[in-house]
Amino acid sequence: MNLFDEFRAAVLAALDTLEAEGMLPAGLDRSNIAVEPPRDAAHGDMATNAAMVLAKPAGKAPRVIAEALAAKLAADPRIASADVAGPGFLNLRLSPDVWQAQIAVILKAGADYGRSTVGQGRKVNVEFVSANPTGPMHVGHVRGAVVGDALSNLLAFAGWDVTREYYINDGGAQVDVLARSAFERYREAHGLSPEIREGLYPGDYLIPVGEALKEKYGDTLLDKGEQYWLAEVRDFASDMMMQMIREDLASLGVSMDVYSSEKALYGTGKIEAALTELRSRGLIYEGVLEPPKGKTPEDWEPREQTLFRSTAHGDDVDRPVMKSDGSWTYFAPDIAYHYDKVKRGFDELIDIFGADHGGYVKRMKAAVAALSDGKVPLDIKLIQLVKLWKNGEPFKMSKRAGTFVTLRDVVELAGADVTRFIMLIRKNDVALDFDFDKVLEQSKDNPVFYVQYANARVHSVLRKAADSGVAVDDAALTGADVSLLAHPAELAMIAKLAEWPRLVDIAARANEPHRVAFYLYELASDFHGLWNRGNDEPSLRFVQEDPAQTQAKIALVRATGVVIRAGLAILGVKPVEEMR
Repeated sequence: MNLFDEFRAAVLAALDTLEAEGMLPAGLDRSNIAVEPPRDAAHGDMATNAAMVLAKPAGKAPRVIAEALAAKLAADPRIASADVAGPGFLNLRLSPDVWQAQIAVILKAGADYGRSTVGQGRKVNVEFVSANPTGPMHVGHVRGAVVGDALSNLLAFAGWDVTREYYINDGGAQVDVLARSAFERYREAHGLSPEIREGLYPGDYLIPVGEALKEKYGDTLLDKGEQYWLAEVRDFASDMMMQMIREDLASLGVSMDVYSSEKALYGTGKIEAALTELRSRGLIYEGVLEPPKGKTPEDWEPREQTLFRSTAHGDDVDRPVMKSDGSWTYFAPDIAYHYDKVKRGFDELIDIFGADHGGYVKRMKAAVAALSDGKVPLDIKLIQLVKLWKNGEPFKMSKRAGTFVTLRDVVELAGADVTRFIMLIRKNDVALDFDFDKVLEQSKDNPVFYVQYANARVHSVLRKAADSGVAVDDAALTGADVSLLAHPAELAMIAKLAEWPRLVDIAARANEPHRVAFYLYELASDFHGLWNRGNDEPSLRFVQEDPAQTQAKIALVRATGVVIRAGLAILGVKPVEEMR
């Protein structure tokens, strides 16, 4: 339980007393009662909306409830004051020893401080990246990979049983295009001029594939028609592309637990089984759709198709699963794939999609709701575009890729740690500018530098304290006299550290790992501010002449380092102990 949960429990206990006294009616819904940091720190340490939430169902004015609640909470020795504000908000100020005690809590927990059980061991499948196996990963995949991996780390830290999954889109026409493109490189490996006609993949990354095909098949395929080599070359090239993708992901520090193949759904009865399940629920039918918006009767040809009644589960229109010629739509195997995940026993599903999949959200949620009887929620996170800049200009495409900037280009220029952090400084549904010059500069405006610099400063202080003879191991620091940390700036720093467990719970419940990056930047800013104040106020310097004072302050510094490292671990960023 985090500190804010502890005081929410105190608020609920006080409400129990008010109910017992007859001041409040019994049975009021308290689920929306919150205890959180106030918007303005000048108002107190914590604030609760309890009176505002209960006023209408209780039939009482919010201030009346707030004043009665304040009187009860004021008797709690941990609460220095309880003040009613505005229409009925209640602001709490805590006794300094409540904050001071958090230092020992943090140091005893170490890397587990903030670890939560909110997930209750529920099984969650996080599907992300899922790029077509047709070439190296591009910058758009970078952001999706980082968001998916950091979210997986966050959920695991908060008590979920996480499976990272990659869905290989190897069942569509794009892999046939890959095969034909690779075949041209195979011809090139034999000294022939490749015919990279329009529609084929032009990147140089297929040159090694052509050479590998030559090594395996010699010249036996050169004079054969496509019908003889397409399937084999497609599988061969797809396997090589997936190996490249795995290496790309590894360079970013991402590894998957499961790779699922779209191709494996065809001809195995899995698509038919999923649709049979929907048909048994009355959700598959033969029908004709209305013209899409913007289409006139002259340019719209109505035709009967096999449709999924997705409108029964919140979609805008029903969706085709089989074309009029009897072939599957792209949606059909996706239904089967998600049905497979439901049958594997996951309690929750999360998909990380590119922004161009926005139109897929409602239909996919409808399918999962139908297949799981609404028992398995599906959250879909859309990843907005990343714009790359260098030297004040848009960063140009990679010659190796042919048409786009690759993941490797980004990682090689910026490094994996910088890349990961920067990809999380905006919410996933907001476009992101990635300026190679700015993300590598050493300034407050560069969030990854600012956070890493804070961690390096923590280790610098610990080294300096150790050199002066102060014990800086956690066992010794846990016993420090933290009552000496009485300055408002020090108490504010501890309060920020105490927000970490609450932040983890909120971010995990919302599936929003960017909140961790935001928090770390704020924490680093507070720590740098405390450091700088020590230049003007000697009493705030971390190393003092009095050993007891020094040890207490070093305990605060060490606790700060514990939280920074925990946050960076969730983001998948290695902490830096020295800035070079």
